[in-house]
Amino acid sequence: MPTYIYEALNAAGKPEKGRIEADSSDAAIAAVRLNGFFPTSVREEKIKGASKADKVKTETKKKAKKKGGGINFSIGGVKTKILTQFTRQLSTLQDAGLPLLRSLQILEQQQKPGKLKTIIGEVVEDVESGTSLSDAMGKHPKAFDRLYAKMVAAGEIGGVLDVILQRLANFMEKAERLKSRVKGAMIYPICVIVVAVGIVTGIMYFVIPKFKDIFDDFDVTLPGLTLWLIDASLWIAGTPEQGDQAIPGFVWIMASPFIIFFFFKLIRKTGPGRASTDIILMKIPVLGNLVEKTSVARFTRTLGTLIAAGVPILEAVLITRDTSGNHVYEKALTGVHDSIREGESVAAPLREAKVCDSIVVNMIEVGEETGDLDVMLMKIADNYDEEVDVAVTALLSLLEPMLVVVLGGIVGTIVLALFLPLVKMIESVSDAG
Repeated sequence: MPTYIYEALNAAGKPEKGRIEADSSDAAIAAVRLNGFFPTSVREEKIKGASKADKVKTETKKKAKKKGGGINFSIGGVKTKILTQFTRQLSTLQDAGLPLLRSLQILEQQQKPGKLKTIIGEVVEDVESGTSLSDAMGKHPKAFDRLYAKMVAAGEIGGVLDVILQRLANFMEKAERLKSRVKGAMIYPICVIVVAVGIVTGIMYFVIPKFKDIFDDFDVTLPGLTLWLIDASLWIAGTPEQGDQAIPGFVWIMASPFIIFFFFKLIRKTGPGRASTDIILMKIPVLGNLVEKTSVARFTRTLGTLIAAGVPILEAVLITRDTSGNHVYEKALTGVHDSIREGESVAAPLREAKVCDSIVVNMIEVGEETGDLDVMLMKIADNYDEEVDVAVTALLSLLEPMLVVVLGGIVGTIVLALFLPLVKMIESVSDAG
């Protein structure tokens, strides 16, 4: 009789490991449950000494597969859209009754060369050698993150892998749609700013030096604003007046977005820096409201999806915390985890943290009382998705007039700085006449 190694959670939510003998993996899962544990991983133990021939066979199979498949070169990660499509297709094949290994092989064959095709090939090899799908996927966190692997594990244990995969695909689609809304809203102002900076830089580089030559010829006393504009023009053009070793200002202007982005990413790599930037972002008017609503929609959808999939509540909260993407909500969810572990509610620590509106906390509290926490969390997420749309519209309606005012101010300053010396030139010519 084969021996199975299992990982499970006990009644207190603490991890347990052990071995159990059973006729099949299903029988092993049932036996672990009878012991009062919730199994998270059950796999057959490999016999060390008796598998030389099997190893040779497996290696030969891998080599033949690589030889037949040709070179599969890939750069970068896996796009969410492609991963969602794979998840939905795998769900459909499982629902149709195809064996898991056959389903994966079909999807590998139809996948275009790239990162995901390579990963699926490795997952197929692992599943073929007796590894569970969730463990095989867990080896590739860049494609299948912790949330994905744990939901697949819950689907395997509950025997509803097709349903879980369908929920997972829906979750990824909605999460990507939310991200796309926010990104799409930023395209217009960014394009306007880039074009405006380009035009102003062009004026400073090509036009202002011509006016400087005219002013020099007429020997006019220039006002302070005009002198400042000419100095700025010289800095941007990198003329000899700024020094032979000086880097032209337009180079700094072009490089500044990349420098700021790199510096921001560098700060986010440190714990205090990440915490500080998240807190500051949430304090900014209008933008902070958008960040808050996006974060609430994200964590409620993640937690609701995990609980609905059958993942134990403590582990679901930890996964949600690690994938929330915001320090403020990570801290709040840590408090939720500690509260649940001590036998208390989900709503109480959220109310104390004051990171959600009272309506969100009240809905979570009702969900706990009625036993429909996952349903309530999904309703909150759907509601906040709509509120994100409203917040994005409000942000755009504020940005558009601000951009007009700022650009008008810049152009007006340039015109005024050039007009003042012209007035003096006209007065001097008329006096001379």
